[in-house]
Amino acid sequence: MSPDGEPPSEGIRRRHSHGTDDDDFVAPTAGSNAVPPRDVEMPQQPTEPDAAPASQSSALEGFPRPSISRMSTDASPRVRFSTDIERLGPGQRPRPGTAAVSIDQIAQAGTGIGAKKRPGTPDLTVNTQDASAQALGSSAPGEDAARSPSHVSPLSPRSTGRSPLSPTSRHRGYSLRSALFRKNVYDQAQESPIELEEQPGSSRGQLGTNRLDGSKDGATDKDGVAIAVFPLDNSFGQRPSGALKTKLGKGPIALPNYDTWLQSEQKPSYVQRAREIAVKTKKFIFRIKDIPPSKNGRHIDLDPYRKEALIDERTHQPYASNWIRSTRYSAWNFVPRQLVAQFSKLANFYFLCVSILQMIPGLSTTGQFTTIVPLMFFVTISIAKEGYDDLRRYRLDKIENNHETKVLRAKSISREAASGSDRGSPSIEDMNWETIKWQDVNVGDVIKLKRNEAAPADLALLHTNGDNSVAYVETMALDGETNLKSKQTTASISKAVESREDILSCDARFVVEDPNQDLYKFEGRVSLDGKTAPLTLNEIILRGSILRNTPDAIGMVIYSGEECRIRMNANKNPRIKAPSLQFLVNRIVVLVVVFVILLAIFNTVAYRIWRRHEDGHFYLLNQSVAFFPNLTSFIIMFNTMIPLSLYVSLEIVKLGQMFFLHTDIDMYDKVSDTPCEPRTSTINEELGQISYIFSDKTGTLTDNSMKFRKMSVGGASWLHDADLKDQQKKKLIQKKRKKGKQPVRKSVRSAKDLQSPIEPTTPGLEAGEQAEGTQEEETQEMRRKSTARPRMPQRELLTWDMLRYIQRRPHTPFSKKARMFLLTLALCHTCLPEVQEDGKIDFMASSPDELALVQAAQDMGFIVINRDVHTITLNIMPSGTGADPVTETYEVLDVIEFSSKRKRMSIVVRFPDRRVCIICKGADSIILERLKLATLANKKMVEIERRANARKSLEAQQAIARMSEQIERKGSIGGRKSSVGGRKSLTLGQAARASISIGRPSLGRASLGGLGRPSIGGRSARNEVDQWLRERENDFDIQSIGESTPVQTPRQSGFERLSTAFSEARSSMQIEEMDDMVDEGIAADESAVIERCLQHINDFATEGLRTLLYGYRYLSDEEYATWKKGYLDATTSLVDRARLIEEAGDLIEQELELCAATAIEDKLQHGVPEAIDKLRRAKIKMWMLTGDKRETAINIGYSCRLIKDYSTVTVLDHETGEVEQSIAAAVLAINHGTVAHSVVVVDGQTLAQINEVAPLRQLFYDLAILADSVICCRAAPAQKASLVKSIRKRVKMSITLAIGDGANDIAMIQEAHVGIGITGKEGLQAARTSDYSIAQFRFLTKLLLVHGRWNYIRTCKYTVGTFWKELLFYLTQALYQRWAGYTGTSLYESWSLSMFNTLFTSLPVIFLGIFEKDLSASTLLAAPELYTKGQRNGGFNFPLYLGWMFMASAEAMVVFFCMFGLYGHALFTNDNSIFALGSITYTAGVVLINMKLQFIETHSKTLTNATALFLSIGGWFLWNIILAANYKEDNKIYFVRDAMFQTWGRSFPWWLCLILIVSSVLVFEFGMASLRSAFFPTPEDIFQALEKDPDVKRRFEEAAADELQQGWDMRTNKERDEEEKLRKVVQGLEAKEEERREEAVREMLRNRMGSEGGGEERRENRGTIGAEMEGENVDRILSRGYGKVQES
Repeated sequence: MSPDGEPPSEGIRRRHSHGTDDDDFVAPTAGSNAVPPRDVEMPQQPTEPDAAPASQSSALEGFPRPSISRMSTDASPRVRFSTDIERLGPGQRPRPGTAAVSIDQIAQAGTGIGAKKRPGTPDLTVNTQDASAQALGSSAPGEDAARSPSHVSPLSPRSTGRSPLSPTSRHRGYSLRSALFRKNVYDQAQESPIELEEQPGSSRGQLGTNRLDGSKDGATDKDGVAIAVFPLDNSFGQRPSGALKTKLGKGPIALPNYDTWLQSEQKPSYVQRAREIAVKTKKFIFRIKDIPPSKNGRHIDLDPYRKEALIDERTHQPYASNWIRSTRYSAWNFVPRQLVAQFSKLANFYFLCVSILQMIPGLSTTGQFTTIVPLMFFVTISIAKEGYDDLRRYRLDKIENNHETKVLRAKSISREAASGSDRGSPSIEDMNWETIKWQDVNVGDVIKLKRNEAAPADLALLHTNGDNSVAYVETMALDGETNLKSKQTTASISKAVESREDILSCDARFVVEDPNQDLYKFEGRVSLDGKTAPLTLNEIILRGSILRNTPDAIGMVIYSGEECRIRMNANKNPRIKAPSLQFLVNRIVVLVVVFVILLAIFNTVAYRIWRRHEDGHFYLLNQSVAFFPNLTSFIIMFNTMIPLSLYVSLEIVKLGQMFFLHTDIDMYDKVSDTPCEPRTSTINEELGQISYIFSDKTGTLTDNSMKFRKMSVGGASWLHDADLKDQQKKKLIQKKRKKGKQPVRKSVRSAKDLQSPIEPTTPGLEAGEQAEGTQEEETQEMRRKSTARPRMPQRELLTWDMLRYIQRRPHTPFSKKARMFLLTLALCHTCLPEVQEDGKIDFMASSPDELALVQAAQDMGFIVINRDVHTITLNIMPSGTGADPVTETYEVLDVIEFSSKRKRMSIVVRFPDRRVCIICKGADSIILERLKLATLANKKMVEIERRANARKSLEAQQAIARMSEQIERKGSIGGRKSSVGGRKSLTLGQAARASISIGRPSLGRASLGGLGRPSIGGRSARNEVDQWLRERENDFDIQSIGESTPVQTPRQSGFERLSTAFSEARSSMQIEEMDDMVDEGIAADESAVIERCLQHINDFATEGLRTLLYGYRYLSDEEYATWKKGYLDATTSLVDRARLIEEAGDLIEQELELCAATAIEDKLQHGVPEAIDKLRRAKIKMWMLTGDKRETAINIGYSCRLIKDYSTVTVLDHETGEVEQSIAAAVLAINHGTVAHSVVVVDGQTLAQINEVAPLRQLFYDLAILADSVICCRAAPAQKASLVKSIRKRVKMSITLAIGDGANDIAMIQEAHVGIGITGKEGLQAARTSDYSIAQFRFLTKLLLVHGRWNYIRTCKYTVGTFWKELLFYLTQALYQRWAGYTGTSLYESWSLSMFNTLFTSLPVIFLGIFEKDLSASTLLAAPELYTKGQRNGGFNFPLYLGWMFMASAEAMVVFFCMFGLYGHALFTNDNSIFALGSITYTAGVVLINMKLQFIETHSKTLTNATALFLSIGGWFLWNIILAANYKEDNKIYFVRDAMFQTWGRSFPWWLCLILIVSSVLVFEFGMASLRSAFFPTPEDIFQALEKDPDVKRRFEEAAADELQQGWDMRTNKERDEEEKLRKVVQGLEAKEEERREEAVREMLRNRMGSEGGGEERRENRGTIGAEMEGENVDRILSRGYGKVQES
């Protein structure tokens, strides 16, 4: 800081975050410790001879970075004094925002401050307490306060600044790039260049290090304040990973008010205590003991001669075998656990109790075994189903356990002899590689992996034959990343094991931590020859990793079986999934059970009262029944109000639903030949209730392929569409109508297209024209659209135009820049070319990004044809037209490889003209600070961010305004301005005159606001629906601010002329006009090029593309030779080799010239952005949980529209601190309605630390639930499952869905309510363990919005319909008891009673549950807002259930009393016995149940409805005929014999009474339905009316075309195939008829010839028949055209 207190003008470096993880950079301070300007050399003179010299390759000392001015006037950087360190009380731990460290903690190198050591972790710390104490010194207590006026937390980067998320300090709508930039500005403003701790992992021998000014550590200033100085990390853009990674401690968080409130709200949970007691009891009974941690880690000696298994010191047993098990049951516990599971279901337990009572002789009036037999059958089927599923899992485990691998079995010779001098060096003959199964692998075994083999266990790498002793592994099954990870042995092991046979004599001892779930950390060490080296994740190959691009690798097993990291993250005991609807049904079952018991008690008490009259009837003397038997008989009589068929028929219904899911052609993937495969039927209805979707990224949203898409070179942006040309195809649907009168945007086409005679252009359309099918529309359709912002115009020219331009003008400034960029694209990489048999060149690459870049260079004429260690040979396109390609060889001098710390890679090459050049590519924030014009670049970036922020803020404001308008809108939108288009919609009167009646404000919800209740007819209905759909389909895309600035177009003048020329397609267009594409003046102006390049980078990032910057610089031979010496020393160093290499690379990667910027598209699966948009409209919140890095995840979030351009992105990072404040500020902003769209981004390490603090965990989930989307990166499989479980538990009435394609997604798939597996490129592990599997993410739209909603509606109607029909039917039994003396006499004949649910009323509810479609698929896809019915439990709830039960009770009374009053008391009936009365009631019940369920409640009327009515009602009358013909005549109660033929069957009053009953109930039903529809209309009522309008239905089909296109194609092709088949049949019949006629003519001719001539004459004239055809009959025959016979 300057003496006057002002911050230094260049104290903070401008940073950009995109494509790579950007850590914070420490801002230099002014004064004695400030970094000198670039042109000033700062000599390093140690004050003492024995002082440790500072690193000579320090970038801080040699090449300081240019930086930008701060954007705020917050406190400037300050030196951290020991007096500023907060003193913590006992047991307290530092936290971000209130972080504080102790002196002892500061002295710990290599660990996070306050970090808690994991149990079983080997002790890798270095005791530096003495040195640190000496360095820190001490000061008087009284002086601390005097010298520290404000108590500043040394670990709180923003302790004096405001949270960037607070409403007062942050503009809404800022992009992630802006947010991260400001975060870094604040961070740098508070950090000191003098750090308190050494970078972890460094193994410097000396603890004393030099200050920047040469003074020794621990020096005291003139005021006597001790300053603790530790070496500063020299890599820019990097914060020491341990020095500032604060550990979130326990105790009160930094928000005391919230913490106090939370503690007051928390009450002791008795359920939790009961569970803890149950767990302890279980452990005590089954003698389950927790495995204690080891004392100092797991010790494993490298011994290939070992014969016995190693012993685990924790259990004193052999280490866990490599046998894995994912089954739930074993052979001995399957039956007991299943019986408990089945009868723990409330319904099964209820029926078991009833069946036990029923089997007691003399109690049941309905038979003894009518309940137990179907119950046992149903339970047996359920058990068999569970057994089959577990057997399938066992078979999959068996397949994996029986995989084979090679294990080293050294010949039987003692280890001492092998390593002794008399033995000599071991030979290859002593190594015996035995092939064994994976399940036989043990800890300590030495395993050999070949290329493309998977690791059978967690291995410590010993040796590899890869280049530079590096092995590349693919960890897609672990973390979902497609980039290959490099694995390399430690320096000591690499030196000791130079060949395979050296393993036999290597005496290494590995000490590793205890098994745990962390996939991103590893702690251990290896000791060899008295030297110890640390083990990190770079030396470990985890199980599930696949060896790629490496011939072979050898490793030693350190963890096996269930102790492997991937198995530790697996869900060992997946829960048994049950639908949420079942819990509501269980409550209703309890209610019905209570009702049945009360009804039985009422009837029993009534019988006790009525029994007083038995004495007056002689036939009832001594016939009384005791209380309990009478009560039991009534319970048995009424128990069928909860029918067993409710569960049996439900299984049939769900099997039918599964069939329709499996056979839906719209969810069939032609490429992989994979349909939708439902693997369970239990949770079909939950597909229609989803509230949260947890999705993996790689392979689920993306297509596992990277494509080079755009580039910025010479001030112009270019589109590379080589892979897009083959993907265009025409759809078989009608052209989509234009959505309103919109001007057609003039497009820029390639000059190649202009010259093509095959595809001529058409004149541009005038604004507002509705012409369809023009070439202009086809051109627009073929141009690439941004997935993140599809409405954003694509102004880029094509790369093919650029290539022709630089060929015609090879010596212009732009052409030189473009050729240099293409050259750097082909040189700066590590890919190896491979020539295939067909001559095509493929590449082996460790990263799909590099592969995309090299393939792009190949597409543009710079082809890598050969590469060895020292040279790269290129086949380059010629400089001019008409020349042949040139082959050039470039000498590779050095390669500084990419690392997550450097975020860049560089290559030093010697050109054919002997010039030496360094080419560097990396993240834009890293390369910008190394440019020659870095200060200018930072200034331009600030201006670009300001313009972008203004536009995004306006978009956010309009989004908030429109959401508010939709919420406030009630019913009609007459006279109100539409938020889209700015025009007024139709008023109610206008709509009414157009025969559209808009009813009550039932659609006042935000989801469906703006639509009334239209009737059939009228064009205005389509206009209303069209406007309503456009308001929801179109997002906000403000193009009026900053879009017309020159920096955003390739050419501000010539480009527009070119665009006009292209769109008008003038015939006189000459190729010379293509010169206007490039402004050579701009290309020659470095300032303008940088400005436009930065603008293009910002645009690319907004589209979700992954950006890289390329820079280069020519080196003199002397400069290179000097640097090479230091770099060679770094590469050969045995201590801190990686750090020294990074420092040496940083020395030369300076003063770069900006070459170009590239944008790579992580290609999404087809239809992913559109699917996410529709799911968001359905009020489904989507989370993305991935193991990939943060910036990659955020890029995909933008491209798939999970993050909008105006979204407020809250990044939670434990390294930056103030996690609590960031969360709290975001929660307040969302609650105050100042955020248009909120997204939370959190990484796995931050999430792990958040979960350790209960108040902070609660606060985080409060934010996560409020946010629109959450992105969790670097998440382990166990963390994914934990997030899913937390939301499932915390958010009441929410249904979660997890979707993924890899083994790392299995845990969350099993934890969610619904698990979806993608049959993708990561294998079928996720699909096999999922509930449903699909081939593409886009199929999820129809699976949920259509089939999910249908299944939910069907299941709800089936359930409530079943309860309704049971109450309707059996309530008549209860009403009849009044006239039967409450004796339990049944109104119905027993056989008919037992067949009621089986034969006569099962088809109506089953067909309703299988075939009902309340709305068409196109309507549901066009209006996803209709999906919310399932989320609100609108299909089945207590009010709805009570309404149906009211209807059943009223209708039962109508049926019974009409029967009893009209027929039972009639004097002129032939038969009014109990059977006749029961028959009319039974018949009315059957007819009414079938009519209501198949006619009134079913919206889609098909042949199945008529089939159900005919079979059910007709079956009942057929049943009566059978009973009347075969029933016994001696029955004293029910006179059934011949009743159908002789008595009531011939009675007119019986039939008249039946008609009156049915008519009365149907009138009552229709009346209630009309009243409900008139006064309480539902969205379904409105859209059912809209569907009847052909124009509206066509509009719905247009909106749903993407999802339904495949089915339409199939139907079109099917119809075409049927027509073709019919045509072939007709042609065949015609051919046969023609042949028959020809044969008839020939036969007639032969007969005529035989009758007119003799034998000889016939022989003479046999050759000609012309003479025989002169008769009239023949002429007549030929004139009729029979066959092919013609007159000649």
